[in-house]
Amino acid sequence: MTHPCAVRRVLFAAAAFALSVTFAPLPGKAQPPAGQRRPQLPDTGGRSATYDPLKTFAPFAMPDAVNSYRSGNGAPGPAFWANQADYEMHASIDTATQTLTNDEIITYTNNSPDMLNSLWLQVEQNTYRTDSRARTFAGGSRRPGADQSSEGTVFESMELMGNGKNAKAEKATYVISDTRARIDLPAGLAHGAQIKVHIKYHYKVPGQWGGRTSVGKSKDGYEIYDIAQWYPRMCVYDDIRGWDTQPFLGNEFYTEFGNFDNYITVPASMLVAGSGVLVNEKDVLTKAQIDRLAQARTSDKTVMIRTVAEIKDPASRPKQDGTLTWHYHMDHTRDAVFSASAGFVWDGAKINLPGGKTALSLSFYPAESAGDEGWGRTTEYAKDTIENMSHDWFSYPWPVMTNVAGFSSGMEYPAMVFDGINSKNKGLFVVTAHEVGHTWFPMIVQSNERRDAWMDEGFNTFIDIYESDQFQKGIWGPKRDGEYAPGGGFPADEIAKIIADPEAPVMLSRADAIREKYRHPITYFKSAEGLYILREEIMGHEVFDRAFRKYIKDWAFKHPTPSDFFRAMASEGGEDLDYFWRGWYQNNWTMDMAAKNLKWVDAADPSKGSVVTIVQNGQLVIPTWIEVKFEDGTSTKTKLPAETWMQKATFDMAITSPKKVASVTIDPEHRVPDNDRSNNEVKQ
Repeated sequence: MTHPCAVRRVLFAAAAFALSVTFAPLPGKAQPPAGQRRPQLPDTGGRSATYDPLKTFAPFAMPDAVNSYRSGNGAPGPAFWANQADYEMHASIDTATQTLTNDEIITYTNNSPDMLNSLWLQVEQNTYRTDSRARTFAGGSRRPGADQSSEGTVFESMELMGNGKNAKAEKATYVISDTRARIDLPAGLAHGAQIKVHIKYHYKVPGQWGGRTSVGKSKDGYEIYDIAQWYPRMCVYDDIRGWDTQPFLGNEFYTEFGNFDNYITVPASMLVAGSGVLVNEKDVLTKAQIDRLAQARTSDKTVMIRTVAEIKDPASRPKQDGTLTWHYHMDHTRDAVFSASAGFVWDGAKINLPGGKTALSLSFYPAESAGDEGWGRTTEYAKDTIENMSHDWFSYPWPVMTNVAGFSSGMEYPAMVFDGINSKNKGLFVVTAHEVGHTWFPMIVQSNERRDAWMDEGFNTFIDIYESDQFQKGIWGPKRDGEYAPGGGFPADEIAKIIADPEAPVMLSRADAIREKYRHPITYFKSAEGLYILREEIMGHEVFDRAFRKYIKDWAFKHPTPSDFFRAMASEGGEDLDYFWRGWYQNNWTMDMAAKNLKWVDAADPSKGSVVTIVQNGQLVIPTWIEVKFEDGTSTKTKLPAETWMQKATFDMAITSPKKVASVTIDPEHRVPDNDRSNNEVKQ
């Protein structure tokens, strides 16, 4: 038997021989003398007076940490939860006093791991009170006008009820705080438990616009009620802040998902457009309207359900006197709204969705808006937008999309939007595509709009860019409007001027703190351009689309934060994007690249090619195309990756062709926001 020590000696000798072979000098490769290191390469890096690589490429600290609720890959974690709020509402409008009255039951489910000792409601009609915080808030056009004031929401009663069969109602103890109300619970609401809140209230509907709810008259004298932010609703309780109770100052919404049953009683002469599916067609429509609605569900062309000529025809309503109650139902939604008028034209068409599924596009509008230059095409616009965005990003989840022409123009809600009565042609297409596009952000992927408005307005503006290119092969593209490149030029050049403004806020600012002057330029334009740069310049279509679709799918009907988005795109996209998150979102860093010193490597030997120096003068780094034009009329393009600037501020770019170079141009197509294009070209 061989002794174990002998075996170990043999194995050690074999290992030593293997190491000597592994690290033996390569044939023909010069080696430094024994005991000396290889000579160090010359250091061509370092910072300049205006660019510090260590600052741009420093690790980026995400605003929120990873935990069991939110994973490091940007997806919801294994312990993620969200509470649910279901609503049953019995509302009516007194047209003589323009007063809305509602009998509301909220069923609230606590899915959090916490014991809740109170509930918080949003009571947004209180923004019209003369003592509301919005009155002194410098929020620009979204602040209530001096002539728009009311008592706000007037509570008639509020009761708490358990969820059992024999549960008894108990008068609620509550405190109003501006546009919020805190309800004290007599006993804690444990994980998995439900409670019902029964509220009776009324409020006077404000006039035109009115901060997203309104009443006004069409030219033919019919009132149009656009009813939104109309019911006390649950604030979000989440894993980030617990109760998120920001007051309503003008920015939009953060609400829980749930199921809605809305019963809306109005004069029988009125049509009611509502979020979701009309449950009781036979009670509120004529036989002809029911048949036309059924036809619209299977028609790719717009079907008239109620024509202009029928507005004044008594036969277009099932009865002429008294009231009718319309019942709309919608599942898995964060909100539900409605509009009512006796003067509505109504049309619809089928929406074709992935997997052979369909939905219904509907439009309601007054007679003055009718015609092919106006609202006669809005159903077509909404249909096209939903079909394209469903194919590109995530399939439309609800059975209906409704667009209403009223006085709350340019506002979006789940499965229903309000647009302008007087909008026509391209302007009407643009606003329809934008408001319908909000389906994806924030109606499906619901970020916190009151804190991070850029995550819905900017993301939606981004997907609008491609809808403008797609509709009838870009007949009204490219997208250039008040939301994106309003000057009509290169978006990169326009955004460069905005981020160079020292007063411009960064995107990671609280939404309410962004002045009206910068709301569209930063919240819409810069956010959209950031995604456009990610897709077109940094990640490429295939990689970006896969990552962005996964982000949407992962966070559908949930509440992502900026950190979730940043992690999702970097993880699935396979790129370290810290430099871009810091430069574009956390700061308003500017970009300035310069070309200089174009020359032959060896003037006596053209075969050695040419060299040009590219300089990084700005702190913002984005991968950028460099175009080389030769004197014979040919040209080449090379993209310099972000890593070019990880250690240095200057780069000597080799041009290996022996042909004489006529010029070198940085970003010839104006794809990146270079702040100074006067130094982008050098000639030999």
